Amino acid sequence: MKLGIAVLGATGYIGTPYREEIREAGVEARIVTLCARRRDRLEAAQQKDKADLITDDWQDAINHPDVNCVVVATPDALHFDPVIACAALDKHVFCEKPVGLNADQAYQIWTAFQNKPLGHFVPFWTRYVPVFARAREFVQSGALGEIRSVIYRWHNPRPTSIPFTWRDDATLSAAGSIADVGSHAYDTIRWIIDQEASRVLAHAEVLAPAKPDVGPIDLTEAIDMGQKPQTTETTTLRKGTAFDYANIIWQFHGGVVGSLVLSHAPTLRKGLAPEVELHGTDGSLAIDRLKNELTLVRPDGTVELLETVPNPGFGNRFVKHVFPAIDDRASGKTSEHPGLYDGWRVQIFTDAVVASVERGVWVALSEFDAQSNDVTKA
Repeated sequence: MKLGIAVLGATGYIGTPYREEIREAGVEARIVTLCARRRDRLEAAQQKDKADLITDDWQDAINHPDVNCVVVATPDALHFDPVIACAALDKHVFCEKPVGLNADQAYQIWTAFQNKPLGHFVPFWTRYVPVFARAREFVQSGALGEIRSVIYRWHNPRPTSIPFTWRDDATLSAAGSIADVGSHAYDTIRWIIDQEASRVLAHAEVLAPAKPDVGPIDLTEAIDMGQKPQTTETTTLRKGTAFDYANIIWQFHGGVVGSLVLSHAPTLRKGLAPEVELHGTDGSLAIDRLKNELTLVRPDGTVELLETVPNPGFGNRFVKHVFPAIDDRASGKTSEHPGLYDGWRVQIFTDAVVASVERGVWVALSEFDAQSNDVTKA
């Protein structure tokens, strides 16, 4: 299938590398339209992509007659309308997570695509990290016995020198770190152990101090500014409102218990411990993403470095994963790749976590999952 692609959020931190991978895909795809808010950056992008149209109106971008696939790489709050429009226009979609601002939006998106011959993909990229894929094989082989507990630590500190961006603004960033890295963490675990969470108890807050407010910039610009001596003086500091820290206790339908710590806070650093621990009746497995190591602890306490998993990097994710998923689903096949169904399931988890933070009590995911009996996975 030849894809004519519209990229929404084309010049941002996410959209820019996606465009590069699409360009490198060759004959499989062509970038037709680009949409972003800043004309100067759009014009530079158009030169690279040879796009037919650049615009700040997403409707113009997706309505172009040569577009049959849309990449939605905009801020979280701007996903829903374009994706729903894609379903109505019979266009394939790649939607960044979270697919909606809440489970209701995510459900509407999933059901809009569910019974149509349309491809879709949600980039839960952690599934494709080799050490996680190997851990899934090991767990599903039964080597750990019955999984009883999962402990996950996802620390991705952002330096205090990075200025304020939309990711710090709760009106644009859906649940902050809970939706950002938490979506990857939850999807990875549900994929590894093949279970959904049943209830959560959570605490979250904003730990980072106020940041320089230099106006509407994306994360690429913010990181670049944070790495250089400040040449622009600003007396304006702005405190973020989107959570950058969360501590979640989770329980799964199969009886698994454990905890998840998520953070973008500058003082919670990674590398001190394995990212994931999976504890079963016949052994425990540690996943160290930084070292690409799997370590097994047997019931008698014997510790064994099970495997150092080669990690050549993601490669071209569109060629390897996105385009095959779109082809499969467009032709009515079940795809092994994450899609809008997975985006909906993860959003249910996110909503339950946020509700628990607000109420200070255990929250059942079923509260946000009333429609689960009406849909099937694809």
